[in-house]
Amino acid sequence: MWSDLKPVYRYPILILGMLSLVIGTLAGLARLGSLVPEIALQQAAQHGVLMIPAFFGTVIGLERAVAIGQRWAYAAPLLTGVGGVVLLLGAPPAMAIALLTFGSLVFLIASIKVLRIQQAVHNWILLGGASGLFIGNLLLLNGQAVSQLLYWWIAFLVLTIAGERLELSRLVIRDPRKRLGLALLSAIPLAGAAIGTLSPSIGLLLFALGLAGIGVWLLLFDIARRTVRLDGLTRFTAVCMLAGYGWLLLSALLFLGLALGESGVGRDAALHAIFLGFVFSMVIGHALIIFPAVTRLKIPYSPLFYLPLLLLQLSLLLRVAGGLGGHAGLLIHGGHLNALTLGLFILTLVGSILRGQWGRRGRRVAGS
Repeated sequence: MWSDLKPVYRYPILILGMLSLVIGTLAGLARLGSLVPEIALQQAAQHGVLMIPAFFGTVIGLERAVAIGQRWAYAAPLLTGVGGVVLLLGAPPAMAIALLTFGSLVFLIASIKVLRIQQAVHNWILLGGASGLFIGNLLLLNGQAVSQLLYWWIAFLVLTIAGERLELSRLVIRDPRKRLGLALLSAIPLAGAAIGTLSPSIGLLLFALGLAGIGVWLLLFDIARRTVRLDGLTRFTAVCMLAGYGWLLLSALLFLGLALGESGVGRDAALHAIFLGFVFSMVIGHALIIFPAVTRLKIPYSPLFYLPLLLLQLSLLLRVAGGLGGHAGLLIHGGHLNALTLGLFILTLVGSILRGQWGRRGRRVAGS
């Protein structure tokens, strides 16, 4: 009853999350004034909901369920995936948000389960990230605007990535003080998000300092500094990580400028530096590791994956420059290229999956 779910049954959950990603991306273009399909236009106000709790909540929840290996844990990504689709179908937003909230609650319980299995520092950080997702969703269910709770969702993504990177670097980072240092730094964005409900400026200042601290720690100690000297997939992943850490630091500086009232700092630049620059650099870098673990599909590495990575960096530079310089045209063009980047990455990923399946089939034929 409690045994793991077979990979073939994980695919529908993954597809649910991908639907939220596709429509959420188009909804973001609608917010820039672009012509998009009607379903995306109707969801323009729900862009953040579709991208974070519906998409990332689903794919990260699925990854956590695979790690636990028990069927009950798959309720988390199933609920968040269905919540995103319910929103797309035009159901009352409260129904979709309730599903997202219950899904994130199961995800939180699953993270507690992981911590009980292994009392490790990285699992405490992952638990902090899961708490950020649940609290943000709960506040959304309680009627708060996305702009008020967004920092909880950011903490969810940043702490999840930080915890996973610490786990991957466990053989290199043996000093318990360094590991504890990252855990303490990871608590700061959560504290900033909490204090922000009472004092937005102080909360944002603390939040930005926490992001900066995590970014500096990752640049100094993450295993990517060593593996970038290697070849193939290992180097590609490291390049993605290091680029992402740079964007995390820039985002922290931009949030710091917002907290200090700097008029030249645009909120769009700060948010997309972290969501696209940091988070999606991580997605591109980890996809060839995580997707095979979740789907059991062979996804061979190809240097072609550098194309979406490069386009992501260039398009985001254009968007951030437009936001900081007050050039709406640059910002919009950068946003269009951001969407094109995600499409190119998905096509490259699908092409690699097909190449892996053809290669496996060819070996079977040759061996028969």
